[in-house]
Amino acid sequence: MFVGFDYGSANCAVGTWQDNRCQLVPLDGKSNYLPSSLYTLHPSFIAHQVNQAMTDQVLRTEFQHSRKALLNSVAFAKNEFDLNDDECVVQIGREAIEHYVANPEEGHYIKSPKSFFGAVGLKPNQLDFFEDIATVMMMSIKQRAEQQLQNTITDAVIGRPVNFQAIGAEQSNQQALTILTNAAKKAGFRHIEFLYEPLAAGIDFETHLTKDQKVLVIDVGGGTTDCSFVQMGPSFRSKTQRQGDFLAHSGKRVGGNDLDINLAYHGLMPLFGAKTQLKSGIEIPNQPFWQACKINDVILQSEFYSEKNYRHLKLLAKDVAEPQLFERLLNLQQNKQGHQLVRAAEQAKIALSTHSHFEVDLHDFAAKLSHSITQVELAIAIDDAISQVVTLAKSAIADANTTPDLIYLTGGSAQSPLLKAALQQALGDIEMVNGDHFGSVTAGLTKRAYQLFA
Repeated sequence: MFVGFDYGSANCAVGTWQDNRCQLVPLDGKSNYLPSSLYTLHPSFIAHQVNQAMTDQVLRTEFQHSRKALLNSVAFAKNEFDLNDDECVVQIGREAIEHYVANPEEGHYIKSPKSFFGAVGLKPNQLDFFEDIATVMMMSIKQRAEQQLQNTITDAVIGRPVNFQAIGAEQSNQQALTILTNAAKKAGFRHIEFLYEPLAAGIDFETHLTKDQKVLVIDVGGGTTDCSFVQMGPSFRSKTQRQGDFLAHSGKRVGGNDLDINLAYHGLMPLFGAKTQLKSGIEIPNQPFWQACKINDVILQSEFYSEKNYRHLKLLAKDVAEPQLFERLLNLQQNKQGHQLVRAAEQAKIALSTHSHFEVDLHDFAAKLSHSITQVELAIAIDDAISQVVTLAKSAIADANTTPDLIYLTGGSAQSPLLKAALQQALGDIEMVNGDHFGSVTAGLTKRAYQLFA
C-alpha cells in the first residue's frame, strides 16, 4: 500500500488515495495531525525502541553493531530511574507534550526534530541520534496509520523543504535526506520518493483550477518557508513529469517556530531580565536569553542547559541590577523550561491573529505571573522573520523572470494577517488564495504517490 507522508516540522500527517482523492488518516485519536514532538526519560530508550521494533534483520544487525554502546546503557538508565521494561518508552506527539509540561525538569523533549537534520557541524553521534529520532517517529506514525487502514504500508512519497538550511544548503540537504531515507527504510518503507513541500501543496491546489495559471506557492511551515513558482492548470495536471513546469524555487530555514522564538525573546524574556542593566549601567548581554528561546538550535540548547552555563549565569546574577527578574532565568535553566516559554509565545501568536491583545499565562515560571502582549508588539517582534519570507517570495519571482497570476498560501503560519499584509505591500496587487493550512501538502504528496505507485 502507498501513502503520502508529511513528516513536518510542526505536525505529521499521512494520506491515502480513495475515491479519486486524498483521505487523511487519523493519527492521534480523531485528529489527522500528530505534533512533531518527542519525549523520553533517557536518550538510550530511543535506540532501544528502534531496535525492538525493527523487522528487517539485516538492518537490525547493522543497527545493533553501530549503536552497541548506547543500547548497553539502557540497563544503567533503567536502574537510574528505577523503571520496568515497559516503562522504557518514547512518547510521540501530544503525549510527548503532556509529559514534558508535567515534568519539564526530567527527561528529554524535542520539538520539530526535522529542523535539526540539516544543521551544520553535527558530529557522527549527533547524526545517529537524529536518525534514531526520525526512525522511532516514522515507526510510530506508520504503525498508527496501518492500524487505522488495516493494511501494510510499503511505499511513500515524503515531503521535504527546498532547503533544510540556508548555510551550506546542498551539503545540509544531502545530510538531512540521508537521515530521512535511512529512517524510512528502518521504519519499514520499501520504496521512498521525496517531493518539495511547496510543489506538493501546488499539486493539491491545481486540482481545482479551471484554467492554466502561473502560481507562486508559498508554504510557511513550522521550521522552513519554501516558495515554488509553478505553471499549473488543466493542461499540466495529468503530466507525470513536471520538472519543466517548475519555473523557480527558493527556501530557507525560517518558519512558524522562528515567529514563536522571536516573540518569546522580545515579548516575554524582559520578564526574565533581558534588556535590563548590569549594576555598572551596561545592558545585560542578550546571549543567554536568546539561547533559552532558540529551541530549534540543538547546539545552543545544549550550551544553555549545561552545568558550565549554569555556573556562568550564577556569576552573572551577582552583577545584575534586577536580580529578582534574572532569578527567573536561572529557574528556567534548571527546570529546562525553554520549550514551555516558546509554547506560551506560540499561543499568544495564534490568539493575536484575531485579537488586539492577549494575556499570556506564565504561572509555571512564577506565582501569579502573566503578561499582556498586543498586536503591535507582535508585529515588531516578528518583523525580521516576516521580512525573510517576503525576500524568499521576491527571489522566486525574480528567478522565474515573470509575474505570477496568483499567490497560493499554505502552511500553519501562512494565515498570519501580518504576513499577508507584508506580501501585498512588497508584491503588489496580486490575488492571494488561502489553502488548507495543514492538509494541502499531504494531499499533494498522496496524489504524487498515486501517480508513482498505483
